[in-house]
Amino acid sequence: MDLSRKPKTGLLYIAAERFMELGKDTRDGTYAERKIAECRTYAHRIRPFSDVCESGIVNTREQAEDAVEKFHHEGVDCVVAIFLSWSEDYHWITFLKKLSPEIPLMLASVVRDGINITDTHDENQFIDFLSAGALVGFLEGSGSFKRFGKPNYFLEIDTLDNLAEKIRVFSKAAMVRAVLSKTTIGLLACYNEAMFATYTDPYNAYMKIGARLRFLSVADLCNEIEAIPDFETEEVLSKLYSAYKIHPNVERDKFFASVRATLAMEKLATDNNSDLLVLNDIDTTLFRQVGLRPGFTPLDGNKNRVTVPEGDIGGGLATYILRILSQRVANFIEPFYINNSNGTFAAGHAGPNDYTECPENVIIARDERFAKSQWKYAGAPFAWYVFPEGEKTMLHMSEENGKMKMIATLVECVPTKHYLASYSHADFRHKTLSHTELFKAIAEKGATQHFAICPGNVTEELKALAKMMDFDYYFIGE
Repeated sequence: MDLSRKPKTGLLYIAAERFMELGKDTRDGTYAERKIAECRTYAHRIRPFSDVCESGIVNTREQAEDAVEKFHHEGVDCVVAIFLSWSEDYHWITFLKKLSPEIPLMLASVVRDGINITDTHDENQFIDFLSAGALVGFLEGSGSFKRFGKPNYFLEIDTLDNLAEKIRVFSKAAMVRAVLSKTTIGLLACYNEAMFATYTDPYNAYMKIGARLRFLSVADLCNEIEAIPDFETEEVLSKLYSAYKIHPNVERDKFFASVRATLAMEKLATDNNSDLLVLNDIDTTLFRQVGLRPGFTPLDGNKNRVTVPEGDIGGGLATYILRILSQRVANFIEPFYINNSNGTFAAGHAGPNDYTECPENVIIARDERFAKSQWKYAGAPFAWYVFPEGEKTMLHMSEENGKMKMIATLVECVPTKHYLASYSHADFRHKTLSHTELFKAIAEKGATQHFAICPGNVTEELKALAKMMDFDYYFIGE
């Protein structure tokens, strides 16, 4: 699964058949020539953020059917339909009937930045008048659009620059929806029996999201560990020694074991086509059979797989979605406590967390949480990571009564030193809310303790995705 690909947007241009040849001898050309130039402008504006599949100008039922076939064949993530002026509407209705209901559809209208129509006795101005009537077509088309309305139907009217940004958000969300529909989740090896609230229904995950759940076994992980050659582990170990600071408490044999187990876990995920690997890293069977929790993923350079801890599929989906939307590393966290003395809250998590965004923030250190346990490799090291500073989108996902919910907010990750042993972590603050207000508002929506973070603000994309997927969506903020 390519998590870094651009969206693919179908552009449907709707125009009036009876206007096409008008204006043959005018300064600005025929209606058709003006509309063709307009379509080129729209496609050019959208191409920087999306691959484009154009229908050409549609003004007959046959052309509408051809457009649907083309969009289906090209595998577009979404379609943006633009009325170029008033138009006969039977071909629009044909398009609505034929387009797969799974494809998100936006009915959009472009408002010109300016119009210079002073006297339509002039034929050139009269053709411009007809050409400028996108509002007529937009309003006409809205009735049928509403009748066919689905959760993944969107409607927008704005100037081109503003509309382009709305289409960017829409197409990005649609791309995530398409990726989710083909995603395989690998659960190693079971739900977390210590946290029932993190359970999700795998049937719902498949029927409503499209993601397939595969259960991976600790026994298979052990077999993969045995199959990893010593030289391969040593080679990776040597690279880690060279790339990162190493805490003096790290024992080499346990470091070796953790790296080997990580390589094996990634091989198991790859062999089972797992795009999202959800590891129950506090499962006693894992510790009894393997002797540690693998602490260094990603090691194989696969940027198209996301790994999260504690067997939480909802938290995993949140991290996976933020990874796709931001095109940056996303991390799995839980808020620990509010520090009123400096106006921050601390958050992070033990277990696997992608540490590759900011290598200078990594110390390879002992996993103190299990250092005094009876397991074979007690205290085996991991990549102890401090999340880089900056604005972050913070997202919670869980299932309630058969429906997924998203709870999102924006926080600032402040410069933080390593101080919470065993946990990748940082200190955070909210820009507008006190932290008691923030967490009360989140708790009132019904959450668990698990969240994902990513660099930047992707809350508009999350809102659009939630609408497409029929998720509940709550933004906590201003």
